[in-house]
Amino acid sequence: MKQFAIILTVSFMGELLKHFISLPIPASIYGLVIMLLLLMTKVVSVEKVKETGAYLIEIMPIMFIPAAVGLITLWSELKNLWLPLSVITVLTTVIVMVVAGRVTQFIIRMEKRLKK
Repeated sequence: MKQFAIILTVSFMGELLKHFISLPIPASIYGLVIMLLLLMTKVVSVEKVKETGAYLIEIMPIMFIPAAVGLITLWSELKNLWLPLSVITVLTTVIVMVVAGRVTQFIIRMEKRLKK
C-alpha cells in the first residue's frame, strides 16, 4: 500500500502541474518526470516502488481494452482511414526504434570514451 501511495501521489502531482501549467503536455508525462527526479535525487529509492511498479506494468495490457473497444465501435468512421493510419503507425514505430537505437549507441560510445 505504501508503494502504491507513493506512485499515486506522484501521479496526483503530475495532475496538479497539468492544471497549473498551460502547456499541451499530458499529466502522465509530468508525473513520469517527477518520479524520475525523485529517483535520481534518491528522495525515493527504487526499492520503495519496485513491486508496485512491476505489478502495474504487468496489468498494463488490460488498460488498452477500453481503447480497443472504442476503435471497434467507431470502425464505420475509421474504415476509410485504415491505410493512412496503418502507414503512419508503422513509420513512426520504425522512426522511434531507429532514434532510440542511435541514441543508445551514442551514449554507449560516450561512456566508453569517458572511461578511457
